[in-house]
Amino acid sequence: MLKTITFLASISALLSGCVTVEPVAPYDRGYLSEDGMAWEHDARHARLKGHVYTSKEASSGGAGAAGGGCGCN
Repeated sequence: MLKTITFLASISALLSGCVTVEPVAPYDRGYLSEDGMAWEHDARHARLKGHVYTSKEASSGGAGAAGGGCGCN
């Protein structure tokens, strides 16, 4: 009898912990995001940094820009 009660109590404890979480809808993600979690705070500065990186890098790829190390793309 004690084993049955222990078994039922452990099963009910395991099943009560199962929670289904609804995923966040894509149109709600903007409301939940914070400015401090952004990769770059200033989009214009990020584009400039990306342009300088692709201009100075000797190879192209990843960002989709072509050019050499001279910066004349």
